[in-house]
Amino acid sequence: MMATINGLMTLLLLILFVGICVWAWSSRNKENFDRMARLPLEDNTDTGETKNDD
Repeated sequence: MMATINGLMTLLLLILFVGICVWAWSSRNKENFDRMARLPLEDNTDTGETKNDD
């Protein structure tokens, strides 16, 4: 019985892992991920903060 539960948990986690990989690599998310990747490089002018280049 325990071996069956272990096997089902392994299968469930494998399916979850593959699902996350498919979601992360889907072209639907490319625009959002590209925008989020540029966030650290953007100025925070909308919050009133300015960069100090001193």
